[in-house]
Amino acid sequence: MPSRFTWPVRVYWEDTDAGGIVFYANYLKFFERARTEWLRALGIEQQRLRETVGGMFVVTATQVKYHRPARLDDVLWVSARVLEAGRASLTIEQAAHLQTTTPEGDNPLLCEGNIRIGWVDANTLRPQRIPPAILDALNTPA
Repeated sequence: MPSRFTWPVRVYWEDTDAGGIVFYANYLKFFERARTEWLRALGIEQQRLRETVGGMFVVTATQVKYHRPARLDDVLWVSARVLEAGRASLTIEQAAHLQTTTPEGDNPLLCEGNIRIGWVDANTLRPQRIPPAILDALNTPA
């Protein structure tokens, strides 16, 4: 099973709603940042792929469940790992946990979801097969 990538995200004022908690849609932004940094850590830079390979990933579906709120200045651990890999799409399992310093090491789950991304031609936006080198990199343990 591919390894899980984790990226820290701090909650800023702009991420919160009038009640002082993270606006629900911003978890999708946090998930996007973690996926982008995960690809970058694997040597896959999305802009370079678009320029050299002519393709890019686009989100085609999301399924998100919210458990607990995050608040201003919280630090979250946002994770990503391949749940399912097809020829033209991936399902990425993602989660956001509150980073805590409790002796028990408890990092409460705030939000979790599955994000489906498809590989498309950068010009036509038509589905294409994911380049084998990308699939190989995503399935390599970190």
